[in-house]
Amino acid sequence: MERLLAITNASAGTSTDEAVDAALDVLREKFEVVTAATSSLDDLDRALADEPEVDVVAALGGDGSLHAVVNALHRAGRLDDVAVALVPLGTGNDFARTIELPTEPVAAARRVVEAEPRRIDLIEGEDGQVIVNAASVGLGAEAAVRAKRYKKTWGPVGYVLGALKSAFVPDARVVVRVDGRRLRGPGHVTQLAVGNGRFVGGGTELFPAAKIDDGKMDVQVVFARTLFERAIYVLRIATRTTHRSPLVHQELAESVSVDGEGLRCTSDGELSDACPRHAWRLLPGALTLLA
Repeated sequence: MERLLAITNASAGTSTDEAVDAALDVLREKFEVVTAATSSLDDLDRALADEPEVDVVAALGGDGSLHAVVNALHRAGRLDDVAVALVPLGTGNDFARTIELPTEPVAAARRVVEAEPRRIDLIEGEDGQVIVNAASVGLGAEAAVRAKRYKKTWGPVGYVLGALKSAFVPDARVVVRVDGRRLRGPGHVTQLAVGNGRFVGGGTELFPAAKIDDGKMDVQVVFARTLFERAIYVLRIATRTTHRSPLVHQELAESVSVDGEGLRCTSDGELSDACPRHAWRLLPGALTLLA
């Protein structure tokens, strides 16, 4: 019987505990399950170190939990040896949407039990972090900053409130390079996003055509300086027509960089401090996923 390490949130409340227990009961039908309740990256690293022979690590949480688990395996040099699974218990659950994973814990655990392993791509940042779903600088990151205070109370609506409050954030003067080629266009960029999954911000389909195993990352660069242009951009997202907009540049790539004014970045929902340079490269087939 394969051994599965289930990573849970040490600060979860009673209702979440019940959901976790129900999901674990299903996982035990196929796996020898051990659990670790973690509240920090150090806790997560120790949990993995205590299980050197584990076959699968399951993140019972949201996009941030999945991001933390995959990065812990990356730090430990174990991405090639350990499969990863997800039981979505987060607020946005964007990557779960991409892989069409049920958000009901028992149904999601059942999908894990029945799944065959598949290799999927990852995106690696220049800081060494790996990204499972998507990363962005500019408008998307500022929306994530402002949404943070609303998410606990309002759930996915918090992302909408954060986006509305970030509408007045000025553009950044930066240089964007895609696969080493300088991107031509206005010097001011509203947002740059790279994606492996389709959804961001609690269900916004930013990359409708994205595939998690095609050996490319989706790239979107937005030039929307005025409130009117930003409203048009949001409408384009809602109607899945951003590819027709002169305000948006989209393509597939293996590497992307942005240099210039200091910008914050959100990577799978995890925020970083402002930095004058961000860069990403694709790691094709770097992760084994049970989904």
